[in-house]
Amino acid sequence: MQILTQYIRDLSFENAVAQKGLPSGEVQPEISVQVSLDARKRPAEHQYEVISKFRVQSTNSKDKSPIFLCELDYGGIFHVEGVPEDQLHPFLMIECPRMMFPYVRRIVSDMTRDGGFPPFNMDPVDFVALYRQEIARRMQAQRPADQPLS
Repeated sequence: MQILTQYIRDLSFENAVAQKGLPSGEVQPEISVQVSLDARKRPAEHQYEVISKFRVQSTNSKDKSPIFLCELDYGGIFHVEGVPEDQLHPFLMIECPRMMFPYVRRIVSDMTRDGGFPPFNMDPVDFVALYRQEIARRMQAQRPADQPLS
């Protein structure tokens, strides 16, 4: 595998505190991180584009009022050869995002800091578990409603 390029496809940061003012009472931030992945073949031979989408949202746990929202779509173009066809999809959805994650983490940290908050350093993402969850979700969606789980 060779990383040909990495890039920010889309980035937004919303500071709800600056827009609406400080919440009344005590603030206890609660942060949630949502991750989704997408991969597709590019026209060039052995090239694939992988997009990692991160949604980092902070709310006040007392009243669920928003504090900030950071959304990042981060892409990479990879040259991949020698991976068997049946292992290509997991490779693209696990190894490629793992290679890009340190850059994503840094961008999110910088955005939260530049947005007026302490830098948020995301915990490492278990892309293997994420991949397994998505496969299980797809299998569940394909299972007929009257068929029991095995």
